[in-house]
Amino acid sequence: MTVVAVAATRSKLMARDAIFPAAVLGLLLAGGLLSPTVWPQSTDYQVEVQPTLNGLPIKIEPVPFSGRLVMKLTNDGTEKVRCDLRYDASPQPIRRSYVYLKPGEAAESSFQAKRRWFSVTVDVTCKPSDK
Repeated sequence: MTVVAVAATRSKLMARDAIFPAAVLGLLLAGGLLSPTVWPQSTDYQVEVQPTLNGLPIKIEPVPFSGRLVMKLTNDGTEKVRCDLRYDASPQPIRRSYVYLKPGEAAESSFQAKRRWFSVTVDVTCKPSDK
């Protein structure tokens, strides 16, 4: 009998322990505390482009969307170019990317909002590339 009582008590504790985390998780999800936060972002943010083109004929066009910024780069020159992009949208971490452009080619680089932003500074540095 003692063994049965211990087993019954143990199964009640295990059931309670299993229900408690599930209940807490359910409450957090229902309250929106664990769901991925997507800020309702309008396109009301400023974009500042700081180009360093080294005399290359590169066209830079920022295209702001809600919660995302797309940078369109076009190489109007006759040589292959590498463009390094540095996105600074505080309080988000700085993000870096690069794009290789053949002569006459256009490419896009995008930056997704993880937090609400009010302004984005994009440093674009382009230089001839052998690669």
